[in-house]
Amino acid sequence: MIRSYLINLLEEYASIYPEEMVFKTDMLDFIHKHTDCFERSLKIGHITASCWLLNNDATEALLMHHRKLDKWFQLGGHCDGNPDVLAVALKEAQEESGIEHIVSASSALFDIDIHLIPESSREQAHYHYDVRFLLQVASDEQVVQNQESKELRWIGKSRADLPTDNPSVVRMFNKWIALVGS
Repeated sequence: MIRSYLINLLEEYASIYPEEMVFKTDMLDFIHKHTDCFERSLKIGHITASCWLLNNDATEALLMHHRKLDKWFQLGGHCDGNPDVLAVALKEAQEESGIEHIVSASSALFDIDIHLIPESSREQAHYHYDVRFLLQVASDEQVVQNQESKELRWIGKSRADLPTDNPSVVRMFNKWIALVGS
C-alpha cells in the first residue's frame, strides 16, 4: 500500500478546475520520485491530508484559523509516514475539531492542492502536496478548539460566511455548494 493507494486515488481523480489537473500531474511526479513522500523529514515537501468537514446535515462546514500561519484553512495535517491518507484526514479532523464521530462522505478525493509553506525558525520553506476528502460529523458533538488554532468556525452556504479569499479554500467551498446546493 505504501504509495499505490494514493497513486490510484490521484489517477482516478478528475476536476473541472484546470489548476487541479496541474497539481495532479505534479503530485504524481513527486510521489514517483520520492519513496519517502509521506515523511515530514523530506525537506523539499511531503504529502499532507486534509478535509472539508461538514456538520451532520451538511448545511455547514468547519474551518480553522491556523495559529502559526495566521490564516483560515480546512482541517488537516502531516501524514508522518502513514500512507493511508484518508485515515490521516479523519485523524486530523478528530484531533483539530475535538469531534470523535466523523465519517467519510466518499472514499474518493474531494480536492487536491500544492502550496508553499513559508520558512520558519524550525524548518525551511517547503511544499505541502495536500489531498483532501469530504468528511461529515456523524453526531451532534460540539467542537473543542485545540492549541493549533486561534478559532474554529462553522460557516454556512453563503459566500459572505467564508472568512478567507484563499483560492484553495474558495474552490472547496464552491465544490461543496455545487454538491449540496445553496
